[in-house]
Amino acid sequence: MKRLMIKTVVAVAALAAFGMASAQDIKERNIKFATQNPKGHPIVMGMEKFAEIVTAKSGGKIKVNLFPGGVLGGDAPNVSALQGGTIEMVSMNSGILASQVKEFAIYDFPFLFANSKEADAVVDGPFGKKMHDKLQEKGIVGLAYWELGFRNMTNSKRPINKVEDFAGLKIRVIPNPINLDWVKALDANPTPMAFPEVYGALEAKALDGHENPFTVIQANKINEVQKYLTVTNHVYNPQSVIISKKFWDTLNNDEKKLLGDAAVEAGKYQRQVAREASGTALAALKKAGMQVNELPAPEMDKLRDKMRPVIAKYAVSVGQETVKEMQSELAKARK
Repeated sequence: MKRLMIKTVVAVAALAAFGMASAQDIKERNIKFATQNPKGHPIVMGMEKFAEIVTAKSGGKIKVNLFPGGVLGGDAPNVSALQGGTIEMVSMNSGILASQVKEFAIYDFPFLFANSKEADAVVDGPFGKKMHDKLQEKGIVGLAYWELGFRNMTNSKRPINKVEDFAGLKIRVIPNPINLDWVKALDANPTPMAFPEVYGALEAKALDGHENPFTVIQANKINEVQKYLTVTNHVYNPQSVIISKKFWDTLNNDEKKLLGDAAVEAGKYQRQVAREASGTALAALKKAGMQVNELPAPEMDKLRDKMRPVIAKYAVSVGQETVKEMQSELAKARK
């Protein structure tokens, strides 16, 4: 009995020593974490949760400083800063990363996901990991996927009741070739623009419209400069939480695990908040005076038909292997 007690004390002491050694391995660090979305948006709420988890798990040694609202520049400058190591972390639409790795354009394929369940299954599975792994040679490490959501159309000219109503509208798009092409397919005029510039351009009537999820439209007060909102759900945006490889390579294994686990844990919270907020945002936009309409089913079919040639074109440039892998994951998710 005495021998057993001695062994137990030794074991506990060893575990305590391991815990202390592990805690000592966490160094004092500061992380700048940027996004285009403003405070109060579900993405920023996810960032706040991430910072809270990291602070707790690091014993306050790792501090995460948040920079919402595009205050550190647009997405392209943020990517460059991330690669250069002057910003440690960024959250952005996964499709934007096609400027670094062409396969990421698949995340901007119109009507790719029917619902968020399908999206979760794909990005959280082998396909999503493989995509993030491709970023490492570009100086970027993917930690997790969060959610921006399904995109919808706004404009200041007229209600969109049929596909032909898109013709001639000058619409802001994320600077990405596939977005230019699907807007052209609607006989509209695409204008690539960094998001921090969009509100001013809409207000000045330099743009007729733009497209974004309900939460982004509400959080950025787009209803103040746009009257019409058309529910199309034409593109679903996963949001990549990425970290500078230059910074990542300075971390030890304990620190890497801490940040990776925190990004995934915060992501579960973030997705829940985003999905709850979507319906709330739509109701608030209606209450604020936006005229909201849905396209009839035959018009939605026409909209999908307009997109098919664009999808076919980018299936070639993205690569048939990537498309097949995506289709395989989607088939599993739909069972």
